[in-house]
Amino acid sequence: MPINLLMPALSPTMEEGTLAKWLVKEGDEISSGDVIAEIETDKATMEFEAVDEGTMGKIVVADGTEGVKVNDLIAVLLEDGESAGDIGDAPAASAPASASAPEAAPQPDTAGKAAPSGRPAPAAPPASDGSRVFASPLARRIAADRGLDLAAIKGSGPRGRIVKADVESAKAASAPAPAAKADAPKAAALAQGMSADVVAKMYADREYEEVSLDGMRKTIAARLTEAKQTIPHFYLRRDIELDALMAFRAQLNKSLEARGIKLSVNDFIIKACALALQDVPDCNAVWAGDRVLKLKPSDVAVAVAIEGGLFTPVLRDSHTKTLSTLSAEMKDLAGRARERKLAPHEFQGGSFAISNLGMMGIESFDAVINPPHASILAVGAGVKKPVAGKDGELKVATVMSVTLSVDHRVIDGALGAEFLAAIKGYLEDPMNMLA
Repeated sequence: MPINLLMPALSPTMEEGTLAKWLVKEGDEISSGDVIAEIETDKATMEFEAVDEGTMGKIVVADGTEGVKVNDLIAVLLEDGESAGDIGDAPAASAPASASAPEAAPQPDTAGKAAPSGRPAPAAPPASDGSRVFASPLARRIAADRGLDLAAIKGSGPRGRIVKADVESAKAASAPAPAAKADAPKAAALAQGMSADVVAKMYADREYEEVSLDGMRKTIAARLTEAKQTIPHFYLRRDIELDALMAFRAQLNKSLEARGIKLSVNDFIIKACALALQDVPDCNAVWAGDRVLKLKPSDVAVAVAIEGGLFTPVLRDSHTKTLSTLSAEMKDLAGRARERKLAPHEFQGGSFAISNLGMMGIESFDAVINPPHASILAVGAGVKKPVAGKDGELKVATVMSVTLSVDHRVIDGALGAEFLAAIKGYLEDPMNMLA
């Protein structure tokens, strides 16, 4: 029977997307792994691969259609021997996720493209009574890898078709269900406050331009509302003297000039935070609803402003990398973030984040924690200030104000103070970062 292609969830926060462009047309032959469309999510434009093979029978959602809900029907694929006349049996509205050919969000590679498995699916086995067992190629591959008998698995797809979820549940029926994610639409509604009509009436006699919210802005509104409503924030502030770091940076940059490397203050901040997470491992943690997950590596997220929003790409294993490696990796991630070409795994994860507005002249601010992170460091500008030296003498120093926003469910006050002191120690004595 015809296979319904549904709008896939290409990121954990995706509620809807824009079908930017079809790369195939009705009547084209489709093979498993073919890129058939480009879909704009709330974070990036990603390529959508076919899981099944067949003939593109009908394109339901046209190029450029916005607001297509996850699991809405977008096209119908015909299997061997089927014709356009068979499409009459296909539903005209959205169907359960298990009926979709793209049974799970493709796992993207580093270029943001969904990566095909590279292996052909095993041939469909016959049932014990000799009849054909209907299963998707992906389900057949998983069943073959795990040694499962497809004939013994009940399919939940259209007309009993076996899909990925059926094979996985046969293997892990006792696995605990994942925690429900936050209701993004409800959070977005709360973020809006008064209704659009009420607000519009308030400004009926004023000239204004109405700007529609794109997927990214809707997601930001929902997540920040969730963060401020559900995370018990508290804030710790320290001043950090940067003169030793500035001198050390100038020395390193002079030696690295021939290699075309120029370290920024932000590179040192990333490294200092990564090492501090190792020194105070109880702060290298995330909130997981009914438990805390303590991470071993220092995966540091760094906020990058882009048009219409921001990304927080994650520098994994930052504590093990050199300053020059961190600098190059950060430049690459920031550049691709501004072009919206990051793959989901490049901006998901981490236990801690850095938001640096100092380069924009902001001296001090409080940042909102990015769940499930347990803390975020707000970094202000380094400015010349009079300070008292160790012997009480007055001197002028370059001082940077930082604020650590902390989730009190994960980190208590004394622990947060210890973490912030460790960050300060590395930045005021930067030679320790190379030890």
